[in-house]
Amino acid sequence: MVWSCEQLRRFNMPNLVKEGDVMIGGIFPVFIREVLRLSTFDREPPTVKCEGFDLRVFQWTQMMIFSVEGINRDPVLLPNTSLGYRIFNSCASPTNTLRAALTLASRLEEINSTTPCPPAVSALIAESGSSQSIAVAGALGPFHLPVVSYFSTCACLSNRVKYPTFFRTIPSDYFQAKALAALIKHFDWQWIGVIQSDNDYGQSGVQAFTEEVKRFGVCIAFVGRILRTYSLEKSLDVVEMIKQSTVKVILAFVPEGDFYPLMTEIVKHNITGIQWIASEAWITAPRPSTPEMFQTFGGTLGFVVQKMTISNLKPFLTSISPYRDPNAPFVREFWEFMVGCIPVLPGEKIDPDTTSKICSGNETMNFQHMFFDVTELRETYNVYKAVYAIAHALHQLLFCQPVGEKPVKPCLNISEIQTKHVAEQLQKVHFTNQFGDDVFFDENGNPPAYYDLINWQLNNGKVQHVTVGHYASVANGVYKLSIQVDEIAWWNGKMVPTSFCSNFCPVGTRKAQIKGKPTCCFDCVACVEGTITNSTGAAECSPCPQEYWSNERKDKCIPKTIEFLTYQEPIGIAVTVVSLLGASLSVATLMVYIRYRETPVIKASNSELSCFLLFSLLLCFLCPLTFIGRPTVWTCMLRHTAFGVTFALCISSVLGKTFVVVAAFKATCPGNKAATKFGPSQQRIIVCSCTVIQIITCVLWLRLNPPFPDMVFRYSNKKIILECNLGSEAAFYAVLGYIGLLAITCSVLAFLARKLPDNFNEAKFITFSMLIFCAVWIAFIPAYISSPGKFTVAAETFAILASAFGLLICIFTPKCYIILIKPEKNTKKYVMCKNLRSILS
Repeated sequence: MVWSCEQLRRFNMPNLVKEGDVMIGGIFPVFIREVLRLSTFDREPPTVKCEGFDLRVFQWTQMMIFSVEGINRDPVLLPNTSLGYRIFNSCASPTNTLRAALTLASRLEEINSTTPCPPAVSALIAESGSSQSIAVAGALGPFHLPVVSYFSTCACLSNRVKYPTFFRTIPSDYFQAKALAALIKHFDWQWIGVIQSDNDYGQSGVQAFTEEVKRFGVCIAFVGRILRTYSLEKSLDVVEMIKQSTVKVILAFVPEGDFYPLMTEIVKHNITGIQWIASEAWITAPRPSTPEMFQTFGGTLGFVVQKMTISNLKPFLTSISPYRDPNAPFVREFWEFMVGCIPVLPGEKIDPDTTSKICSGNETMNFQHMFFDVTELRETYNVYKAVYAIAHALHQLLFCQPVGEKPVKPCLNISEIQTKHVAEQLQKVHFTNQFGDDVFFDENGNPPAYYDLINWQLNNGKVQHVTVGHYASVANGVYKLSIQVDEIAWWNGKMVPTSFCSNFCPVGTRKAQIKGKPTCCFDCVACVEGTITNSTGAAECSPCPQEYWSNERKDKCIPKTIEFLTYQEPIGIAVTVVSLLGASLSVATLMVYIRYRETPVIKASNSELSCFLLFSLLLCFLCPLTFIGRPTVWTCMLRHTAFGVTFALCISSVLGKTFVVVAAFKATCPGNKAATKFGPSQQRIIVCSCTVIQIITCVLWLRLNPPFPDMVFRYSNKKIILECNLGSEAAFYAVLGYIGLLAITCSVLAFLARKLPDNFNEAKFITFSMLIFCAVWIAFIPAYISSPGKFTVAAETFAILASAFGLLICIFTPKCYIILIKPEKNTKKYVMCKNLRSILS
């Protein structure tokens, strides 16, 4: 690319120039905006005009000049080689930035000019805005011209494919986004607003920030977009957006030049009560750092790059004067900004249309102005590092050994240096500057990331940028945020502000997402029974373990109530009393039978089988006691098998008595020998064989799949029912079925013999007792199936007691009545001569 000097001069771009053996370029937005002019396309476009002098940026340009002069005085870094510079103003416009960059990068020829053209630059220090740096790096990358930025933080510029020769001395927004996200997480702000500049810097930064905070469950309520060239109406739209939102924390990821117009509107509308979070582009900018702005933006937090004190810079800055170098660009604007009047040099004409004050020449500079404060240089220090990084790269090309070692023959002549050589050496640069900082670039051209956390505080009527924390690397790729919370001055001056779309859900409740709103907006819904939350803001309720249940507040799992039939409760007491009563009556009846065993009534009712029956009834009455109390392995095995065996013995005894009654009456018929077949031995065989079958069934049950204690949860959510699991239900119903078979057989035989006209006929009483027995157990089956928990046990015990009482009362009450109440009727004659019914009458 070859341009003529004449073509270059047509740009009419003011610039600061100092010739040297090796030239470096600089592009700075000394003026914050370009005055737009319409082009008619029928004549040459008008020259670029800018407005809005930026004092901070002017300091950056002076730092570049100061650094170059310091290098030229250094006998070690570039000995016998002078470093020159050309510095252009970009007006913060990508178009002007690109125009300046092409001007600096082009090799120029002298064509009909008495003034020689300056040599092309070997490296370029540019630019502050990311959009401008993207334009420059994209255009100059194919020509291998290294571009070192001091303030462009867009993470997109780390793309080595698109921007192969781009470097920067300020960390990428990738790291700033992580730092801002860590800050949001630290203070648990979950509902925030975002204002971004509508360019590459804002879009890339906010995108990286959004990806980071989403991992922490943070919701972004709105994103307002602004730009310094936008109309007032667009700024007012953003103001209205802030007013209508409920957020209490807003991140402004914008350069100071874009944000300042919006800041003034926010102050005008008196919007307060918001915690502002700033990007590095405006947190330390001097223009908004005023007491007027502090009323709204007081307590602002934001990250900035490392600060440095360069004490010998102050004399250089205080020497700036339009009277020393009348032709130096930007100095007149600086003087007008600082002193308040336009300097007029001898012989210079005054513009009659000017409304500005004219300097008398006796004005003095206020050296207490923050422009001369060199104790907290941040972006200015980045410019310093950029210049020295280029100087060290040139040193390696010219001398091929580290700074300070014995000089050797140069590796390259100055005329042989090409931009690609400088770019290659910049990638390898690694040195420690005079302030002890390591300067180097990673594979993407980024420096190591280190941030100070800044807080806006008002002291003695001045806004101060107080360091209250740091964000720095603690290991390879691991960064840590450190904050001195007690040193932060919040906007409310008292406590850490909060920002939630919905308040934290209290313990015992969970979040319920509101349809159509972000995840941070929710209702609080009480946990269902059996689940709890013991912390605020829980997303889900945690189920209690199986043995536990939630308390009334749903914030704690408490043990479930354990329920089983006990001796202390009314049902247990009733079962115990009735059981002991039945056992006592059985023993008393047995004693009566033993005492009066020689009487006709006892003899006529088969005293041996009656004693067997009374003994089995005694066991039946005692059996319910095994159903009361906490189930254990032994009680579970005992209660069902004992019940089955004792009732089998009981019904077998009744069956034996029934056979005896039938056989006795059959014996009255001539030639019938049935009575001889049912003597005492046969009766015992009947009782024992019928009982042994049940015993065998129970033994198999206990051997193969015995009952065991079990916890049942299905009956109640708040209770644990302790009961005996049957193990094998088939075995249980087999035991019941066998008892039922004996009962039915006995009932049929007794029913057939009920009308036999003999005085000691017991068939009708056995029939009645069997009817009661069968009715009780038929009713027991549905009651057993449908009764929950301990009531199942109660139903079984009452069935046992009812059936036992039915047998005891129906079979033995008539005999005891005669023996104890009507002893005169207990004679052989009376028994043999009359029907038992007539006896009772």
